[in-house]
Amino acid sequence: MLSPGMPSRPVYKGLVPDGHAKHNLIVAEGEGALAILEMAPTAPSGFFSKTTILFCPASSAGKDYEKQLTALAPKALWTFPTPATTMFRLKGVLQTATMGTRLYCTGTEPFMGLALQEALDAGIDHKSIHMEHRGSAKRRVQCVHCKGFTDDVTSSPVICRHCGLNLLVRDHYSRRLGAFQGVCIDAEVPGEAPAPEEIFP
Repeated sequence: MLSPGMPSRPVYKGLVPDGHAKHNLIVAEGEGALAILEMAPTAPSGFFSKTTILFCPASSAGKDYEKQLTALAPKALWTFPTPATTMFRLKGVLQTATMGTRLYCTGTEPFMGLALQEALDAGIDHKSIHMEHRGSAKRRVQCVHCKGFTDDVTSSPVICRHCGLNLLVRDHYSRRLGAFQGVCIDAEVPGEAPAPEEIFP
């Protein structure tokens, strides 16, 4: 069920600096800091002086990304301990954002999915957001049977943390939920599921 050509499968085109935006808002997690640092040389003059960065170090602790981001001299750099606290701040910033604000997002897919949900709630068209995947390929999966979410999924099948079913992780992605679809793999013969295979390290 892993289909690169599946229409709902997200395609991330990368971070491209917009020289026409009045304000830039970058939301990054862990290795996503590298995407910002690699974009910096192509950014127009004055780009970072009108840029706010919300950064969640996640598993990149000890790699000094915060110091490197500070060296870009952004208008503001806020660091948060968890994706949840980052999203709380993002919600607040988006509520006061003005016309001409450009949103950028980079990190793992679950992190970007959460940020995208906040952006959609704020009325931002997903096509206008610059996104770049960095870091682990782990997924957030919704069980289609109990509707519960299982985070940090790296293998398929995976056991639903809510109802205990063995779920095949499909490439079908819901932008609204920020999650991939998990379907019971042993519905006909319960307990006869194949061994989990590490697919999303």
